[in-house]
Amino acid sequence: MHISHEPEDLGFSTERLERIDEFFNNWIAADKYAGWLVTVARGGELAYVSHGGYANKEEGAPVSHDTLWRIFSMTKPVTAVAAMMLYERGVFDLYDPIDKWLPEFANPQVYVSGPATDMVTEPSREPIRVWHLLTHTAGLTYGFNYLHPVDEAYRLAGYEWAAPKGSTNETVMAALAQMPLRHEPGSAFNYSVATDVVGRLIEVWSGQSLGEFFRENILLPLKMYDTDFGVSDDKLERVAQVYVPGPTGIVAMPQLGRGLKSPTYQSGGGGLISSAHDYHRFTTMLLRGGELDGVRLLAPATVALMSENHLPGGGDIESLALDSFKEPASRGMGHGLGLAVVSSRAGQKLPLSEGSLLWGGAASTTFWVDPAQDLTASFYTQLIPSSTYPIRRMLAPLVYQALLD
Repeated sequence: MHISHEPEDLGFSTERLERIDEFFNNWIAADKYAGWLVTVARGGELAYVSHGGYANKEEGAPVSHDTLWRIFSMTKPVTAVAAMMLYERGVFDLYDPIDKWLPEFANPQVYVSGPATDMVTEPSREPIRVWHLLTHTAGLTYGFNYLHPVDEAYRLAGYEWAAPKGSTNETVMAALAQMPLRHEPGSAFNYSVATDVVGRLIEVWSGQSLGEFFRENILLPLKMYDTDFGVSDDKLERVAQVYVPGPTGIVAMPQLGRGLKSPTYQSGGGGLISSAHDYHRFTTMLLRGGELDGVRLLAPATVALMSENHLPGGGDIESLALDSFKEPASRGMGHGLGLAVVSSRAGQKLPLSEGSLLWGGAASTTFWVDPAQDLTASFYTQLIPSSTYPIRRMLAPLVYQALLD
């Protein structure tokens, strides 16, 4: 990754930025992470790129600028951008019911009571609409939530962290449509597979696979050459190992440690592998209102629409979440179309400006885009679950304390 400016040229203190290294290298020494990488940029220009530790601790392979990371749910903003590119072409309206294209989602049922194996449901009063999917208000869920009988029903059907082997985007939708909803669409926030459904809609709308649409319309135009749903043989050794917390330190998960080759299921909610270089280009495109290096993906008005808080009543995630995300960390955080937005800096108790866009991934990666400060930042490691440490809350003060103008 190329740094063409001194941090001071972009309003940062080099000495203060080095506190990031000290902080995370202490975590490496304590065996909390195997390795890490941070980018900090202003106006799209990188002010700071640093890393430490190992991409694969067992093999002694250090983190480098071109390490490849499973970004899991940082796929969601990419899927949202793809959908909004089709929105700009008049393909759909955000109020459209999704059964217009996915008839399996007609007449959804809403959970009322009972265990996962014998649930009582009632017909939904409201159809699932496109905007519900983009804001996690559709009533869908994740099997890994472990909070409700509907979550368990997903697990029983084989949908916990991934889809059953051999699944396709089409077969996954058929299975998910059989599940009851946690709540009436548009009435609450529940983090879910909703963006995977958006990924399938993109396929139907475009007539292409999700991967093909990404490559043709986002990845190649933005020169994100290391981002895809799979990893070729020549790049396999660059993929970081995935770890989980253990009783005396982190433990490797070899089954997740290497990239998949051409997966049959292309998850719009969590399937991409990427590099810090590539995702920096993506966040810079958002920062610049949909354009980068003369390539325009979205109009500024569309990015502005995505950046509004679309949650019911203008509430924050904490107040509208049923179970997951019902915590102080989600206070003052709204949700736009495809990614979260800071709706109250006082509520967040963080220095990110109101209007900042952000999200993270299951392996503890995270990013944000702060238009008011013309700033982007990203963090990469591979530790599951992301709730192990509040990484964004730790990183944000370290970044902003170094910004001096």
